[in-house]
Amino acid sequence: MKILSLCLLMFLSGAILSSPVVETKPNRHVVFLQPFGNIAAADVHFVKTALQKVYPFIETKPALALPPSAFSATRNRYRADSLINFLRRRTAANSTTIGLTNHDISSTKGKHNDWGVMGLGFCPGNACVASSFRVLKHKRKEQLYKVAVHELGHTEGLPHCPTQSCFMADAKGSNPLERETGFCSKCRPFLLRKHWSL
Repeated sequence: MKILSLCLLMFLSGAILSSPVVETKPNRHVVFLQPFGNIAAADVHFVKTALQKVYPFIETKPALALPPSAFSATRNRYRADSLINFLRRRTAANSTTIGLTNHDISSTKGKHNDWGVMGLGFCPGNACVASSFRVLKHKRKEQLYKVAVHELGHTEGLPHCPTQSCFMADAKGSNPLERETGFCSKCRPFLLRKHWSL
């Protein structure tokens, strides 16, 4: 009986030692789209589909009303920084949230306390916001995507880019989206290291 037990123990030990080691994959980073207000579902879907071509893990949350605390009565706009803070509190670890809205949004810029913007994202951060209010109406979906991917780039740590055709170009108070065609040769490697599919 002792010999049998010893053999069994040796067999089990061998089985354990020879078992293949299962490598655990790191948790994937998910980007959530958070629609605000009455933004068209078709616009949200377009942005999601376009983003999935450069970053595969995109999910859409149910629409929420714009938080009254972010509203500025000065020019009937929503404060972009307040919207980001609203989203940050609702963004889990290892994820990023992009707020999407068709309302006008603003931020503080220099001496301007209520400067209208197309989007805002902290660099780096876990939340950003994009608005279709200031984009060309006949290219609303495409340009909303460009604003969203620009702000998402900021959350990854990308600053503004001097290349005018790059998605990360600075708007500088205008609409640069018509000339933007993609990420430039300097910004692309940075995002590839972040597991983007470019």
